[in-house]
Order: sequence, then structure tokens, then C-alpha cells
Amino acid sequence: MDTEFAVNPEGLHKAIDLMGHHFDKPEVLNLPVQLPELGMGSDAVLNALAPGILGGAARLGEASSFAHMDPPTPWISWAMTLWNASLNQNLLHPATAPVARQMEQQVLAWLAPFFGMNGGHMTPGSTVANLTALWSARDCAGVTQVIASDGAHLSIAKAAHILGLSYLSVPIDAHGAMDQTLLPDDLSKSALVLTAGSTSTGAIDPFVLAGRAAWTHVDAAWAGPLRLSKHAHLLGGIESADSVAISAHKWLFQPKESALVLFRDTEKAHAALSFGGAYLATPNIGVLGSHGATATALLATLLAWGREGVAQRIEHCMGLAHSLRNFIATDERLELYAEPQTGIVVWRPKNENAFDYVTQRLPVGSTSTTSILGKRWFRNVAANPSADINALIASIDRALAEPV
Repeated sequence: MDTEFAVNPEGLHKAIDLMGHHFDKPEVLNLPVQLPELGMGSDAVLNALAPGILGGAARLGEASSFAHMDPPTPWISWAMTLWNASLNQNLLHPATAPVARQMEQQVLAWLAPFFGMNGGHMTPGSTVANLTALWSARDCAGVTQVIASDGAHLSIAKAAHILGLSYLSVPIDAHGAMDQTLLPDDLSKSALVLTAGSTSTGAIDPFVLAGRAAWTHVDAAWAGPLRLSKHAHLLGGIESADSVAISAHKWLFQPKESALVLFRDTEKAHAALSFGGAYLATPNIGVLGSHGATATALLATLLAWGREGVAQRIEHCMGLAHSLRNFIATDERLELYAEPQTGIVVWRPKNENAFDYVTQRLPVGSTSTTSILGKRWFRNVAANPSADINALIASIDRALAEPV
């Protein structure tokens, strides 16, 4: 037996121990230029790669991490990911992954009702989920055009291009949401994409528009999980959409790559997305061919936390964002872009000349930047429940206090 394919408790324990070590960020990767003729052995590889992999990445659970939509992940998801890697299941073939297929269906059955949908499937991310939904719109509703706001994710325009559909971008209003007064009157051949939590500002498009077009898709990659929390009303009307995309690797705290595309009429949508093959026991649905058991980590997290546990962490993040908003709104040196809706706070110094100065003095990983209508703004994203918001506020205050 080849022992490289057997359980190695010592090697796995060593890998876990290395996860707890602090590594300085490597300046260069010390790797051979050409593929080695002889391997160095798996134990040696752990030591060789630990500084690069564990030291060369942002620690998203650090108290200062408040810059991006990428959250820390719970340890139960690490365990499930390890199990998945050891089994290498392919959900395209039921014989290799019968239980994993059931787990994916169970996760969908748990989550879809929160959005008024009745099913769907998992994808590696919302880019694929959005593409899948608009593919369904084209083939189920005969749409020839995709309409979204200027604040929509770039994956929407990308999907329209891939599907051969025309694309119309609608300007945003002063709050970053779609300006519905600028929509075309005739939406009978259009897929209208509404964003629930835009990437730059977290804005929510007006859901009163859901159902007015031939097909309504909601890109809820970021804010979708609010439906499990006390903030569910912010996405009121989402149940009138035909499809919804959600990134589980955002506010459901899952490892990349984990997302869902949900449909109000899953049977009809999946029929349009299905392809068969002589070697397949069941139809291949959606963009992907081979498909790993990503649902196991999400299912384990949902079982471990329950809806209340998910909600508690999201609501805590929303509270952190609200605390930051209060500081910015009451500090005469700062300007708030708009009232934050979904845990994203966008702000800048009123003195535009101070922007670069402040940037250099903020803790690494604490704050990102975005550009809106040609102006630069700071952006803080409440994806990390362990963030120390008081420390972040203090660091902003110190950065502004220095002479400019």
C-alpha cells in the first residue's frame, strides 16, 4: 500500500500545530525554478511551505481585520474541508457521493425558504451563481437584455457578455442604490438584476421592482444572510424574485468556494440547465461538471450554530458597523458617504488632501478603499465578528490627529 494515501496522524497533527505558530510574512517564496526531479517528502514540505502559506496571508479573524467581505471561518468548517479532501467526492456521480448529495439538498431545503425560493444548487461563488441565474432567465423567460445598476458586481456584465445578452447599466442614487426613475418603461424582454449589498457601499436596490421584468434576479452575495437575522426586513420583497445568488463564503462564514443559486421554480430552471451524457446516472445541472462536497462544511456550521448562532454573529457585525458609523457621523473631520445598510461603512476625511496621509497610518487590514463617481473613499466591512471596533476607531482618530 502507498502510505501517501493513508491516514498519517503524526503528519496531520504537525500540520495543525503549525497553524498555531506565528510566521513573519515571507518576502519571497523559496521554491525551485524547475519542477524537482526528486521529491523532498511530505513532512519536509510541511516545514517548507508553512511560512509561505500561513505567514503570507491576511489573518481575517484578527482584531484589526475590518476591510473586506472575506470573513474568518469556524474550525468545524476546517474539519469538514479536511474530510472532503481525503474523500475527493464528485457530486456529478451519485455512486461516489450519495450522502454528500443529500447534504447539499438538505442545506438548500433549510435556506431557500428564507428567500421565498424552493430550491437550487451550490456553485463555487456568486459569479457562477449569477451566470447560472441569467442563463435560466434567457432560456426560461426569453430575455434578451440584462439591466443592473452602476453599483452591480462586475459578474453581471460578464454574464451578459457570455450569454450573448445586451447589457444596460442604470445610474445609482445618492445612497448607492439603483435609481429606479431611470429604468426603461418596457421590461418585457429584460432580466432585471437587483443588488442586495453592493460591493462598494453595501447598498440595497429597491425591491419594489422585483417581479416587474420578465425575470428578476437578486445578487445577494453579500447581504443575503441578513434574511436569517433580525434585519430580514431590509431585504423585504426578495421573495418576489425569480432567482437569488448568495455567497456562503461571505456572511455564512464558509471557506472559499461556497455559494448558492436559488430559484422560485427550481424544476423549471433546472430543466433549462440540464445536460445528459452516456456516462451519467443523473443529468448534469448548471455550469459545473465535476462538483465537490462543499455543502458538508456549510451543513456542519448550520448544525453547530443553528439559525440563532448565524444570526447572532451577523447581528454583532452589524452592531460593529453601527458603532463605526456613529463615530464617523459625529466627527467634524469626517464625511459619511451614506447611511450604511448592510454592515459596510464608507467614509473619508473632509480634507481631501489628508486621504493618502490617513491611508498610510491606518493598521494593515483594517480598512480598504473604493472609488465612487471619481472620488476616493475609505471602506470598512463588518465581516469579522472578532474585530475590535474601539481599537479601529482609536486608530482612525490617531491618524487624523497628526498634522497634515
